[in-house]
Amino acid sequence: MVLAFAPGLAGAQGIDPDDDKTVIFTPGDPEMAAATAKALASLDEFLALSEAPPSGTDRFKLKVKVRDGNVTEHFWVIPFRRTETGFVGILANQPEEVQSVVLGQNIEFTRNDISDWGYTRDGRQVGSFTVCVMFKKMSKEEADYMRDKYGFDC
Repeated sequence: MVLAFAPGLAGAQGIDPDDDKTVIFTPGDPEMAAATAKALASLDEFLALSEAPPSGTDRFKLKVKVRDGNVTEHFWVIPFRRTETGFVGILANQPEEVQSVVLGQNIEFTRNDISDWGYTRDGRQVGSFTVCVMFKKMSKEEADYMRDKYGFDC
């Protein structure tokens, strides 16, 4: 399983393109599974909030899985919106393994494809549960830099 870090489109959302990190996890990783379960348990509340964002909130995003043959990669989608059959949004990370999508592409997906959610409230990250697990696979210096620069409280 390949997961992307950057919580927005490089440049367009204020994310440094050099900070778009990819981390590989084995399928069934217990910490990643727990983070995904936590995100999905609160998905309905997040979706309701994204439809009527309170003052001080922005950069609402969903992390979705894209399959390409035997490879699965997870990407942030920002912005996104609901459709009659699910969701549509812009792929916000550069694919590393999956060849069927490209950065900036409009993609359609369903609720079953969602693995995480997040947004910014008063400059701090809310949600993005899988990112906090990814920090554990980075060097301490790199993780601390990402936490400080993008406002993660893990």
